[in-house]
Amino acid sequence: MRDDICTIPVSEVFEKTDGCPICRMRDTIEERMIDYILGDAMMEPDVRIETNKVGFCEYHYGKMMSRRGRLQLALMLQTHINEINDSIFKKKLFNSASKKEANAKKVSESCFICSKIEWGLSRMIDTVYRCYENERDFRDMFNNQEMFCLPHYERLLGGASKKNMHSHGSEFAENLNRITAEYSKNLYADLSKYCTMYDYRSKENSDWGNSRNAVERAVAFLNGRTYDEE
Repeated sequence: MRDDICTIPVSEVFEKTDGCPICRMRDTIEERMIDYILGDAMMEPDVRIETNKVGFCEYHYGKMMSRRGRLQLALMLQTHINEINDSIFKKKLFNSASKKEANAKKVSESCFICSKIEWGLSRMIDTVYRCYENERDFRDMFNNQEMFCLPHYERLLGGASKKNMHSHGSEFAENLNRITAEYSKNLYADLSKYCTMYDYRSKENSDWGNSRNAVERAVAFLNGRTYDEE
């Protein structure tokens, strides 16, 4: 496979077969963005102007709260709250109740990290289409993946158009369907086994097989986020 600065991060993700590769892409971008936000971004005026306006979502506040760097987060929160005070609560001539509501909704529904993840992920997915279209080695790596989560299955399938894939779009969709359907079928079997293990009539209560983490894997399959096993 002919690697370049765009394809290397994508091919590295697909070299592994553990879990959804698009989730791995997203997680990589996400971790780098959180490190950046709690590091160098604090000193970059352009970034601070944007984070002051949009802030972060509940999920990414939680991710940042679990890290070291409370001072960096506090400094960003300080200027973000100041921006909210000015745009929503400051008495202004034309700052009506409906405008206050609209401004509050805009802040509540926006997230700096989510927007950057989406920007990066959309470009990496475009590279997935391009690599599948042009590189046999990449097609082999893609076709040997263990699974794709349902949200990323939907996204990949929706973009596999003639515009993005002139020659291998049908093959791409066929293999994407095969991988995801097979995983979902096996997941159902593991969930059934898991439920059976709690039935007092079961004679197999010493052999969980692959079912022990079936609940965690099912949730990850449905929403694209992994959860620690209890």
